[in-house]
Amino acid sequence: MPQPTGKRQDCQARASLALDPCQRIGSPNQHKGTPATNHLHYGDNLAVLRDSIASESVDLVYLDPPFNSNASYNVLFKAPDGASSAAQIEAFDDTWHWNDSAEAAFTDVLRSGNGAAAEMLRAMRGFLGENDMMAYLAMMAVRLLELHRVLKPTGSLYLHCDPTASHYLKILLDAVFGAVNFRNEIIWQRMTGKSLMKRRLPTNHDVLLVYQKTDAATWNDSAIYIPYDMDNLPAKTRSKYSHKDPDGRLYQLDNLINPNSNRPNLTYEFLGVTRVWRWTRERMQAAYDAGLVVQSAPGMVPRQKRYIDEQEGIALSDVWTDIPPLNSQAQERLGYPTQKPVALLERILSASSNPGDVVLDPFCGCGTTVHAAEKLGRSWIGIDVTHLAIGLIEKRLRSAFPGVQFLTHGVPNDLAGAKDLAARGKYHEFEKWALSLIDAQPGNLGKKGADRGLDGRLYYGKTGHGVVSVKAGENVGVSMIRDLKGVIEREKAGIGVFLTLTEPTKPMVTEAASAGLHEEPGFAPVPRLQIVTIEQAMALRERAVQLPARREDTFKRAAREEDTSRQRALDL
Repeated sequence: MPQPTGKRQDCQARASLALDPCQRIGSPNQHKGTPATNHLHYGDNLAVLRDSIASESVDLVYLDPPFNSNASYNVLFKAPDGASSAAQIEAFDDTWHWNDSAEAAFTDVLRSGNGAAAEMLRAMRGFLGENDMMAYLAMMAVRLLELHRVLKPTGSLYLHCDPTASHYLKILLDAVFGAVNFRNEIIWQRMTGKSLMKRRLPTNHDVLLVYQKTDAATWNDSAIYIPYDMDNLPAKTRSKYSHKDPDGRLYQLDNLINPNSNRPNLTYEFLGVTRVWRWTRERMQAAYDAGLVVQSAPGMVPRQKRYIDEQEGIALSDVWTDIPPLNSQAQERLGYPTQKPVALLERILSASSNPGDVVLDPFCGCGTTVHAAEKLGRSWIGIDVTHLAIGLIEKRLRSAFPGVQFLTHGVPNDLAGAKDLAARGKYHEFEKWALSLIDAQPGNLGKKGADRGLDGRLYYGKTGHGVVSVKAGENVGVSMIRDLKGVIEREKAGIGVFLTLTEPTKPMVTEAASAGLHEEPGFAPVPRLQIVTIEQAMALRERAVQLPARREDTFKRAAREEDTSRQRALDL
């Protein structure tokens, strides 16, 4: 990777894509000594960008940042019956409120050396004041500066947003990238109108703001066509391709006359007609012999057969209506509320990157960008601030691409790393990470006050659920098992899981066994109260817990990708 320049040169030279002490290898089959080219980071993307991503090292950035802290932009959990749970992950907590962090981001932009961005943000603050929108813009501005830094001169950025803040973000991007580097405002129709609105039209589209760092940015013309659907051709296209060969191939008769009349070397007689032709006599004769040049009658000007199945398709415009959103029944849907279709990211990656290029998604959520990058043979970097998202992406990639190789940074890799995370005063982060190991949902986030012994929930079958208690301290005892028994009864749960960093004592094991078995009709009974160590959970993941029936996951297992560009390239 190119060496970084500027004020962060020293730290970036040390940390560019460095392997931090809390990391794990994405595939258990990865050979030692073979570094992964793909990286998944847990943490604040601003810190990761500054500490771990070198200047001019990324070919394409796609980001779909959440706006404010409204529930629609959080990761909402649903119980198996479809009802919304009271628990939720507030991924950014107070990120989009005006506070010390927003003020610090604002100051960073003023000191960034980008005068246009600084002046624009200052003007926005003067107009908007100090509110949630201004906090969002300040936090986004400092990140956009870093994203501009990490892009290669041949790189592009796609910012996915909705009309809530797209106009403000467009102004910020003009300041960061330069207005001359704006390329498109793409409208993606993500749904049809829901209903009649009393005061306005329904909002049914998202916006993709596209910028290139320089005029040398990668752009693949061949990727900006929609293949023809031969069973559903547009009326205009069908009228053009109105001729049909005996084998059923559709074609049109195209002009062979050269638009430049002053071409003596291309002026000759063919089939009794003298014109200035597009082709040389040799090429014309060869095409005629192949049946690609036809004369409808003697003396008529010959014309070229142009077959529809040899054409690239319909050229894309900046309004995309052909990629449907993921409905509740979509096969690729994992249950993540703001999940985007893989086809959308494939189109973006195909247009603005090449195989082997590095694709970065700093708000990677459920991992659609990295999924598309892996499928198309790109290298990738994903960043997210929630343990839930990191665990989901790891599961998704392993399901879709068996043997996939990547490194996960910022999460414990072994028992020592788990103890370190718990000891660093980040108990809630440890708790969320531990729950993600066994595919459990945080059970008390979004609620004020004590957790009342309930740290997480597990769902199984269609309606079954269990409760989880997470303990990171060394002083665990039998009283905690008795407390969990009470939680199971209070929550009317089928099972309870005691997830502990330290080994349980014999009295704890005896007390857990006294809770008996839980039975579901048609399934083998399982222990009603199970003690699972963090070490076991790290080794076995969700299989560490005995469930009477595996649930239909909140986040479903991704379908396996049978064939990928990376695999095809290796085959070649």
